[in-house]
Amino acid sequence: MKSKRMLAIAVGAGISPLLAVTLPASNASAHGYISTPPSRQAQCAAGTVSCGSIKYEPQSVEGPKGLMSCSGGNSAFAELDNDSKGWKVTPVSRTTSFNWRLTAQHATSTWQYYAGGRKIAEFNDGGARPGATVTHQVNFGSLTGKQKVLAVWNIADTANAFYACVDVNVS
Repeated sequence: MKSKRMLAIAVGAGISPLLAVTLPASNASAHGYISTPPSRQAQCAAGTVSCGSIKYEPQSVEGPKGLMSCSGGNSAFAELDNDSKGWKVTPVSRTTSFNWRLTAQHATSTWQYYAGGRKIAEFNDGGARPGATVTHQVNFGSLTGKQKVLAVWNIADTANAFYACVDVNVS
């Protein structure tokens, strides 16, 4: 009886590495959000604004590509879409650095920024894997005053993207 159990353990130990290599990977292992200027999810994580579960996972605002919502269409994070929640507005200049904090890197097609109802910047990574942080210089053009910036990280090898909204006042 004991020898059968030892044989089963040995076989299991031998097969485990093979299974790990041959099983399909999960859909998206990438996670990230804008840390500065503080995005809505960064404000939740810092306790600047009282939020629900997004406080514990600011990097998880993932949804299908092509959405225009702060929550990425994720009902668990719908409070990110609430413009009257009391989000801190950060004063910025006409050209501003947006810093992404990535908790897992994933092949990237594009990074897009929207404000004033239109795309104001796009950066094409052509499928490259980013580092732990990514910084983009975004020019607001003629936009001034209070703006809600929707930033989108489009993943290259899945149908999903990560979403972040940043409330700014452009001087």
